[in-house]
Amino acid sequence: MRHELVSDEMWAAVEPLLPEEPPKPKGGRPRVSDRDALRGIVFVLRSGLPWEMLPREVFGCSGMTCWRRLRDWQQAGVWDRLHRTLLERLHRSGELDWGRTALDSQSTAAKKGGAATGPNPTDRGKPGTKRHAVTDARGMPLGLTITGANPHDSMAFAATLDAVPGVRSGGRGRPRMRPDKLHADKAYDSRRCRRECRARGITPRIARKRIDRSDRLGRHRWVVERTFAWMDQFRRLVTRYERRADIHVALTKLAACVICLNQISRFC
Repeated sequence: MRHELVSDEMWAAVEPLLPEEPPKPKGGRPRVSDRDALRGIVFVLRSGLPWEMLPREVFGCSGMTCWRRLRDWQQAGVWDRLHRTLLERLHRSGELDWGRTALDSQSTAAKKGGAATGPNPTDRGKPGTKRHAVTDARGMPLGLTITGANPHDSMAFAATLDAVPGVRSGGRGRPRMRPDKLHADKAYDSRRCRRECRARGITPRIARKRIDRSDRLGRHRWVVERTFAWMDQFRRLVTRYERRADIHVALTKLAACVICLNQISRFC
């Protein structure tokens, strides 16, 4: 089980991005290996198990050690760099389709509250978080942002577009970070959203209220819903238990990286 959680391919992608082990001038206990800590993190992400219940005898470290390693790697920008690296591999292999992208949001309950949460109007005002994502035409997550559940979806529109990292093809020229077209539902039907698209050189394909029929609008946008379904397979993301927003963001981005790795394993 331990080896299946972090494959050799995944470890080869992650290891070069990890910060060096801090020096211990006064000695102390040996540091838990980064790969064992990553296994514990991925297990919690996939299973939804509380950190304190992670079995030390199976993973060789405690859940709190994994939590601290996740926190430190998030602060060091490991998950952002890993996401960019994996997107570049997909881009070089022709497995990223920038022609049409889709953007949407997904709400989830936030049991313990915390930063980037708010009263969810669709859940009787209980604390919740929104996950905003933009995906390519095949559902690969390109950019992710987190907000409270109460702001309107369109308020995170520009930030989600800007969350797409610059993806290099390996040759000369600027990195690619803008799709050709963007599909979104009626929640984003506003002049501001269309203006923000055009300011970035993106052609908006946003459904219009009282004009476009809802039963004929999913031809290109369904892929982002499938991406959210993929993320729901990571049980720690179905309900947010992390009070700290940076920890929840780290787990969300790690899930996006695993989705990209699965695509690489299939086609690259």
